Amino acid sequence: MKNTIAKDLLKIQAVFLRPDEPFTWASGIKSPIYCDNRLTLSDHQVRTDVESGLAALVKEHYPEAEVLMGTSTAGIAHAAITAQMLELPMGYVRSGAKDHGRKNQIEGKLVPGQKVVVVEDLISTGGSVLEVVDVLRQAGAEVLGIVSIFTYGMKKSVDRLAEANVKNVSLTDLDTVAAVAAAEGYIRPEDQARLIAFRNNPSDESWIGK
Repeated sequence: MKNTIAKDLLKIQAVFLRPDEPFTWASGIKSPIYCDNRLTLSDHQVRTDVESGLAALVKEHYPEAEVLMGTSTAGIAHAAITAQMLELPMGYVRSGAKDHGRKNQIEGKLVPGQKVVVVEDLISTGGSVLEVVDVLRQAGAEVLGIVSIFTYGMKKSVDRLAEANVKNVSLTDLDTVAAVAAAEGYIRPEDQARLIAFRNNPSDESWIGK
């Protein structure tokens, strides 16, 4: 599955690799990779692969799941489609509570004690998805874990998730995308090591210009 999703993301340029002309993140960090998994929704075959894959991950790793909760906004559509496939209820968690109406931060029905799986599109440092987990836990949910489309596999996110006792299972990851991209000519074979060097330490820019 990891290779299939990696090929899908590269094909539609949801993952775009540019080691010689790095992208700049909002934090100022230079990155050889840009990821926009919203594009998966625009391609029927890729969307089918992704949502079927997410449903399979939920069945395999969280068979007792009672509700799916998407992250706002990128995870909402994926949570909805996957929940439909699994015949489960779904909702989503806002980045902050509304300032009007019932001032909800969690949208959709959530009963305290329900077993929840969070649906996320991308795991980078892990900060935003852990905020969602915290909101759900404060509301009384039992968060079983996360399913996501792509993870960078950065040490910071791995450590954060472990510290919060949260499991994440991704359809694919940077290592797989780098290997597939090198094999299929998206990047030069020697660029694969540069991508891994970035993943290992994003603040170290020594991979640039190699």
